[in-house]
Amino acid sequence: MTEIYPIGGGKGGVGKSFLAANLGALIAKQGHNVVVIDLDLGASNLHTLLGVKRPKRGLNRYLDKTVRGLESVAVPTMIPGLFFISSLHCSMEIANLLHAHKLKIITAIQKLPFDYILLDLGTGTNFNTLDFFLTSKESILIGTPEPTSIENFFRFINAVYFRILKQTLKRSEFHSAVKDAVTEMSGATAGTHDILKIVSKYQPDKKTYLKNKLSEFKFKLILNQFRKNMDSTLGNKIETVCNRHFHSDFQFVGNIRYDEQIHDAVFSKTLYIHKYPHTQSSNDLKKIAEKITRNQRPTSLPKEIS
Repeated sequence: MTEIYPIGGGKGGVGKSFLAANLGALIAKQGHNVVVIDLDLGASNLHTLLGVKRPKRGLNRYLDKTVRGLESVAVPTMIPGLFFISSLHCSMEIANLLHAHKLKIITAIQKLPFDYILLDLGTGTNFNTLDFFLTSKESILIGTPEPTSIENFFRFINAVYFRILKQTLKRSEFHSAVKDAVTEMSGATAGTHDILKIVSKYQPDKKTYLKNKLSEFKFKLILNQFRKNMDSTLGNKIETVCNRHFHSDFQFVGNIRYDEQIHDAVFSKTLYIHKYPHTQSSNDLKKIAEKITRNQRPTSLPKEIS
């Protein structure tokens, strides 16, 4: 069964692409077939962290119908079993993706024949980023231990929740007064509590239904660039707060220690865990990969794509 993990966090520079590249490599090293997809549309750079030279094919060939299947644009990497789908050659307008194209990409991702699919998302909380994040009901949130990043953690979760609830209201039978009130809301100022309060007023029996929708989602939390003098229990504290105030399941899966050699790997265009496999940070990443796969044995033979 395919596992899809979108990787988000809202704030830029927290390590989404770094995590996608190295986590994908470590899961592939376990024997699984893995594909990482660069969905940081308009700012594609995942190929650099993977040590892949400018790929000749990518998402653009799927969108312009040069190829029929998204799997056809997956290129191999230096790690056996790890493949990559780039958005590097897409037009500059790709950041303003048409709704129909977005749905086409999401549907194609969900049909890919890999054991694990990792989605490297862009910065912010625009609709494209949120909808790609909601491609799967299991996802990864990454941030750094700084107050601004943690604040963005909660802001991003709130935006995801707001998107889930608005989509649920749109697709289901709700009182017109509820839909009108929510339509007038802004995700930046309104929260889950505000929507549930309106639903309680007009259709109290639907409140539990919405809470159950939110409870279907699971989030794995990771803190990157963790330094020695920081509170090692911070991630567990964030997990506790999230499980107390939100309706989904939140699990803290580990810290990734700060290492200056990460920058060296990026500048040398080499996969970090391949160049520095024995560092503390590489060990942190390995433990996170094991938690995410739960050490499950591969379900398929190594994939070969021409």
